Amino acid sequence: MDNPRGRGQHVLIVEDNALVVGAIRLLLEEHGFRVTAAGSVEDAISLALDGRPDVVLLDLSLPDGDGLAVLERLKQQGAAPRVTVALTGHDDERTKTRCLRAGCRAVLIKPMSTLALPGQLATWLGEAVEVRSGFSAPPV
Repeated sequence: MDNPRGRGQHVLIVEDNALVVGAIRLLLEEHGFRVTAAGSVEDAISLALDGRPDVVLLDLSLPDGDGLAVLERLKQQGAAPRVTVALTGHDDERTKTRCLRAGCRAVLIKPMSTLALPGQLATWLGEAVEVRSGFSAPPV
């Protein structure tokens, strides 16, 4: 299906849970986004420096450290993405504040419904959003 919402925008998913990565990847690719994934801080930094993603979806709890370290290192290298969105299971004000202060555009609490994600990303990237009906995605 040809859906131009993502228009080839590059999204890097930084998440160590393969099921979460698979669900988000499927949905975003369905909407025209180009998706890569990393399961660790070091892999994410390497992929981001090589691929220069427009968006980073960033899990905070990774096997080799705090996900926000990815954003910090990319900023230091002058390679911060246009939009960074934190993904976390911690639904508390301290975590949200820490993410927003680090430069995240938003904080999404897992488990989350992924259905609205393509539209949110398009909006954050400044693109026109076309509402698509008839598609549902499970929470991840």
